[in-house]
Formats: sequence, C-alpha cells, structure tokens
Amino acid sequence: MRAGLREKIIDVCNKKIKDKGADVGLSFYAFFANKNDNPALLMEAAEWWIKRHQLDHFEKAVKIKKMVEEMM
Repeated sequence: MRAGLREKIIDVCNKKIKDKGADVGLSFYAFFANKNDNPALLMEAAEWWIKRHQLDHFEKAVKIKKMVEEMM
C-alpha cells in the first residue's frame, strides 16, 4: 500500500476515534470522497481491505489504524 494512502487511513481513523470514541466503526469508503475521483487508489484500498485481509464491511477504526501502523 502506498505511503500516501497509509497516512490518509491513519488520519481518518484518528479523526473518527477523536470525534466518536474508540468503538467507532468504518469501512474503506471512509477514506474517500463521495466522488470517485481516483479509482486506482480506491481499488488499492478495497483489495487490501477485502482480498488481502478479508475484513468485514465495517471494522473498528482502532483495529484498522493498528494494522496500517504495523505496515510502516
């Protein structure tokens, strides 16, 4: 996963956790605007989320953040 996407995921997770608490869940769509302006990046995130890790549609933000941080 490219560095820019990892950073964006961590930033979004931090914001969601700060705003809604440690139990907040999210999907990989949370890292993108409603407009699909970068389909390659969206597919990269989807492949990591669904194909590689077989995660549920919604996962805890703290779990996703930890997984991504471990990649760094």
